[in-house]
Amino acid sequence: MKKQQILIKNTFHSNIFHISGTLLVVILLSMGFSRPANNQIVKETGIPAKKFSAVIVDDKNIKWFVTELGIVSFDGEKWKLHNQNKNLPAENLNHLALEGTTAGPEMWIASANGVSVAPLPIDAQTGVKTYSSENASALSNNVLRIAIGTNLLRWFGTDKGVAAFGNDKWLTPSYDNIYPEGLFEAFPITAMGTNRTGDTLYVGTDGAGVARVFRNDVDGISGASVYAMWGPIIIPSDTIHSVFIAPDGSKWFGTNLGLAKHTGNNTLDNWTVYTTAEGLVNDDVQAIAVEENGNYWFGTKGGASVFDGFGWTSYTTKNGLNSNNVLCVAVDKEGVVWLGTDNGVNCYKNGEFISFK
Repeated sequence: MKKQQILIKNTFHSNIFHISGTLLVVILLSMGFSRPANNQIVKETGIPAKKFSAVIVDDKNIKWFVTELGIVSFDGEKWKLHNQNKNLPAENLNHLALEGTTAGPEMWIASANGVSVAPLPIDAQTGVKTYSSENASALSNNVLRIAIGTNLLRWFGTDKGVAAFGNDKWLTPSYDNIYPEGLFEAFPITAMGTNRTGDTLYVGTDGAGVARVFRNDVDGISGASVYAMWGPIIIPSDTIHSVFIAPDGSKWFGTNLGLAKHTGNNTLDNWTVYTTAEGLVNDDVQAIAVEENGNYWFGTKGGASVFDGFGWTSYTTKNGLNSNNVLCVAVDKEGVVWLGTDNGVNCYKNGEFISFK
């Protein structure tokens, strides 16, 4: 039988297989995506948001993002901009956090106008409560970061310092002897992370290293020693851009000059520093997450790097990232890695990147 050559002119991506001397052309139909030259799968979100600066994953595996247009969610099939509920903050958003209560999950939203809490799922009728300096004297209006542990103590990093709310009361700050008034105004809070329970908070700053505060026995907030480059601990820089407390208790601090890992309870010992010399794609580390298998993902201003405890693998736009400026990273319930950038979202699944724009 004579071979036949079939020429199909089509905009769809094609894979060609030779079977028993016969040329078989299999066309992958366009199911809302295409493949550009770098073999990246691109899908449309239908939402004109560009900057995805924070991400969390709820118990139903829904991904929630902070964008310049407001809160955006993705349930695996549909992207949604939550702009119908007028009580939900939509402008000047800074951060998100999830809390699991006996009544169900709640989402806390940090913005320049205070902090809001809403039960999930969110729709146009969902009740939203907002705390600001008007109804919570301990809280400054400009809330920059949120961190919550299993004890349901909520920590808020503001432009004036750290506030905490638990058992329906605001805790009294008493850390001024270590972190004097004006410290967090001069060196703004950039990142926060808690231990598993939430009793101890690590606060990254822009220029003053890492402050550590904790809940004391009389419902107050007390201070501990400062993690700083001049401490004399080994941390690459006092400008902290990300804080991550791993399930094993190790503490990771992303700075503008590299990454620092700390283990144990002795502040001065057990530090390890990683930079581009060790394998990071870029020294400005803006986001940190870990997979269940122990692989750590680091979002930087120059791409994303993965560390398996022994070696490094790095990804940039050449490998399928929407942008090298990776602003946030999270791992969902199925082990898919999500990366928010200043040009949309990527997920990394089965060894390849999928782009959402």
